[in-house]
Amino acid sequence: MASGVALVHLKDEIVSLETGDEPRAVFDVVGDAPIVLIGEATHGTHEFYAKRADLTKRLIAEKGFTAVCIEGDWPDAYRVNRYVRGAPGDALPNDALGGFKRFPTWMWRNAEVLEFVAWLRAYNDTCPSRALPKAGFYGLDLYSMYASIEAVLRYLDGVDPQAAATARRHYACLETFERHPEEYGYALRFGTHPSCRPEVIAVLQSMLNAGAVSSQHEISVENEYFFAEQNARVVAHAEAYYGAMFDDAISTWNLRDEHMFDTLGRLTLHLSSDRPRPAKAVVWAHNSHVGDAGATTMSRRGETNIGALARARYGTDCVSIGFTTYAGTVAAASDWHAPEERKTVLPARHDSYESVFHDLGSAGFFLPLRGNRPALAGLPPIARERAIGVIYRPETELESHYFNARLLDQFDAVYHFDRTHAVTPLEPSAVWVAGEPPESYPSGE
Repeated sequence: MASGVALVHLKDEIVSLETGDEPRAVFDVVGDAPIVLIGEATHGTHEFYAKRADLTKRLIAEKGFTAVCIEGDWPDAYRVNRYVRGAPGDALPNDALGGFKRFPTWMWRNAEVLEFVAWLRAYNDTCPSRALPKAGFYGLDLYSMYASIEAVLRYLDGVDPQAAATARRHYACLETFERHPEEYGYALRFGTHPSCRPEVIAVLQSMLNAGAVSSQHEISVENEYFFAEQNARVVAHAEAYYGAMFDDAISTWNLRDEHMFDTLGRLTLHLSSDRPRPAKAVVWAHNSHVGDAGATTMSRRGETNIGALARARYGTDCVSIGFTTYAGTVAAASDWHAPEERKTVLPARHDSYESVFHDLGSAGFFLPLRGNRPALAGLPPIARERAIGVIYRPETELESHYFNARLLDQFDAVYHFDRTHAVTPLEPSAVWVAGEPPESYPSGE
């Protein structure tokens, strides 16, 4: 796609990962921004997870970031948060990750995340008391409707049994769909079950009213209240999400990303309440969530995402970093709820940004985009870009995994790894073990 002259100019702008210049180049882009969104082109690539963790460690240790916010569920991640902050509970990082039981388990229960969680606990344990805030681990997603219901009831049982009894009566409206929450939307669509919206809103409103009292309590009590309140908010937003699954007039994508962005804002506000400066947060999510949706075909469908919402609210105080790969292997499933497999990632299409990056001949590099537009004239103004989620179907890759994007408007910087490898699941499936690629992969020699 890019001419030879254009490639020469692009080569002058990339920062090879084989030199020691990358950390300085990254921090030049980040500057003093309190919000850093770090993406991934797949949900199962070792190099993405490892580099994202490495960058996050530096943001915590050198830039004072205190919140790692993941594209994962609130109660599952909060169990990890308790562990890394030294609260009573799990004794080992593997145990702390035990809450991630919902498909796709390999997305967070993998060796790369395990290593980061262990590092975060060790880092927090060395923080001088009161001198430096400990860094936490939080989930932004809304799929945990029933786990969040259990968390709300557990909290209320301990502080207000009468309120707990009332909440149980309200939440009983959703009991029928506990095993298959998507069926709630089907029931609403065809009128076979009444809406549970008034009930879940009533519980949330009760929690908010109680917050006016709990805000006078010590920090540890306030943190537990905030955890419970957010779970009540997850239930309310999840009810709206699952209820709209069969309603073509409502974008469930927007409901989900608006919830994640709302959670990010509430969390940073909460973490800033007892500190002299606003809390700094890093977000780990797919490129499709952290890159600006307005620079992709998502905008044609009326879809937004965390990246677009963050840019609108924070402007240059938010930095978004994407990841790309040309070929390799990835941990992904063939269908929803199917076991993870080590799948071969096809070489990127010739009309993609990934192909342009491959032609630069570097095994891996960092490319600053923000404020660097004149020097990046060699980049196509618009091209295809690949996105692999928890499902990867190489046989229909063009239709299933490519979209058009304006990279210079989508991200503030990108990392490219030309050949990548799958993450390592903590409990690999039988399919995973049977599907080991030959030792010569990907060279084929």
